[in-house]
Amino acid sequence: MTRVALLDDYQDVALQMADWQSLPADVEVQVFRNHLSDEDALVERLKDIHIIMAMRERTPFQRSLLQRLPNLKLLITAGMRNASIDLQAASDCGVMVCGTEGLGYPTAELTWGLILSLMRRIPREDQATRNGQWQVTTGLGLQGKTLGLMGLGRLGSQVAAVGKAFKMNLIAWSQNLTAERAAQSDAALVSKDELIAQSDILSIHLILSGRTQGLIGARELSMMKPTAYLVNTSRGPIVDEPALIQALENDTIAGAGLDVFDVEPLPLDHPFRRLDNIVITPHIGYVTDETYRVFYGDALEDIQAFLKGEPIRVLNPAS
Repeated sequence: MTRVALLDDYQDVALQMADWQSLPADVEVQVFRNHLSDEDALVERLKDIHIIMAMRERTPFQRSLLQRLPNLKLLITAGMRNASIDLQAASDCGVMVCGTEGLGYPTAELTWGLILSLMRRIPREDQATRNGQWQVTTGLGLQGKTLGLMGLGRLGSQVAAVGKAFKMNLIAWSQNLTAERAAQSDAALVSKDELIAQSDILSIHLILSGRTQGLIGARELSMMKPTAYLVNTSRGPIVDEPALIQALENDTIAGAGLDVFDVEPLPLDHPFRRLDNIVITPHIGYVTDETYRVFYGDALEDIQAFLKGEPIRVLNPAS
């Protein structure tokens, strides 16, 4: 019997998103909805599993965990890149890592959901209306405001296109961005400090790496306009979280829209849960039916190919 585990299926939809019945009769698929972060608990859950599908970076697979899963032969990540999987350690442990394709637009769409929620006070007005109140805030328009894009790649350029439709002024910066590339999105290339100081809305679209971790800290937050908003749909650690909490508590900036956090799921006692000048969502930038059908459909293909001895979308070097 080959045992397959689908991890962190928060919404209980994994079995609906692909034809798992098409797997051979001797393959057993098990779904786990609740998230485990304790390594000992993970080992106990997964010690008899041969194939695991990890949904994005919800459960890290570092060397210490991989070494304790001797039955694991195939680890699949949703997407073709996962910073929480130690690929070399997987190779050393004889575990093949495969990926899936994804969709390039859902996170950009959510970015605008957060921006509009902040500017037009949508969550607060929704709750007030449900409580019997009527028109408790005044919103802010987008036209003529400056949208700062920290990163102008696949996602940043899509966010820029919508900002242009709203007739916003577009500025951008990243370590390798050129003026010519920025101009393709009708954005002006500026320095990092100029981006931070001039933006009415600063939206982050960078990959988390050694050079981007903590890229926005207390210094950068203090440079923002007190009327400005920070939006992060990339990765939590790009922003120094304690510094952001302090900036929000002290009204150093007007507010933030956050889909990503240092620790996920967000702890129940986290300060973000009580602040009233932020809009928070539970890392759902990629969470759409369309994305999940790609993730789980490709994961099924990965398993079928692996069982046939013809693996596809392999991400790690041979052991």
